[in-house]
Amino acid sequence: MIRIKIIRSGNRIAAFRVNGHSGTAPRGEDIVCAGVSALAQTALLGLSEHLHRQISYDIQPGGDLRMTLRGEPDDLTEAILETMLLGMTEIQRQYPKAVQITES
Repeated sequence: MIRIKIIRSGNRIAAFRVNGHSGTAPRGEDIVCAGVSALAQTALLGLSEHLHRQISYDIQPGGDLRMTLRGEPDDLTEAILETMLLGMTEIQRQYPKAVQITES
């Protein structure tokens, strides 16, 4: 199962963690994992390369990605991160046994 943890500061996303594999297909052929990974990595790139925000992140080859904003979330970071969450929520809706999203 892919576990996604969204951490908020107030009402805004300040960090997220994605780990695990969906198990719906062999590694390298799993569209659920690929979709979640693409959303998470695109959000990370949007924050760092497009918005030039300071972030801390770690990507492990075993399917573990962690990202934390170094500053407070703002309207632009929120737009990117909430869009990521919308995509992940849709994947969870389509594959409820493969993806679990929690928020704190």
